[in-house]
Amino acid sequence: MKKLLVGVVFIAFFVTGMTVFAQDDQDKKNTEYYYKNISLERIYPHSKGYIVLYRSGINRLSTAYLPMEWFNSGEVKSEIVTLPRGQAWPYMSVYYSEGEFSHVRLYVHPQTSHRTWGVAPRDANFEGIETLELKF
Repeated sequence: MKKLLVGVVFIAFFVTGMTVFAQDDQDKKNTEYYYKNISLERIYPHSKGYIVLYRSGINRLSTAYLPMEWFNSGEVKSEIVTLPRGQAWPYMSVYYSEGEFSHVRLYVHPQTSHRTWGVAPRDANFEGIETLELKF
């Protein structure tokens, strides 16, 4: 009987300890890396990158510039994902690591004739963009 009691107590401590460590590990993952999904109003392709127009408030629109180097460099800061055909609306997921911008994914409609695609102005300024700063 004593062996059974000792075995049950040992198993109880083992299970309790594992769940405590699992929670600590999960908390570390949540605080180090997170993302924000943002619905896009318009996407303007440009030879120097992409200009995206997004809602920054109820009646306000803001602009973000994503340089082409972010898509093509060895350290990928951006990527484009084509949405499946249908009613899906374009959006971008902005990823942060330890509170700093890490990378962004653009989820776009496959047909450039979709109303969210536009034509970028020729004089768009992509110079000196190191990070993505969103306005809300």
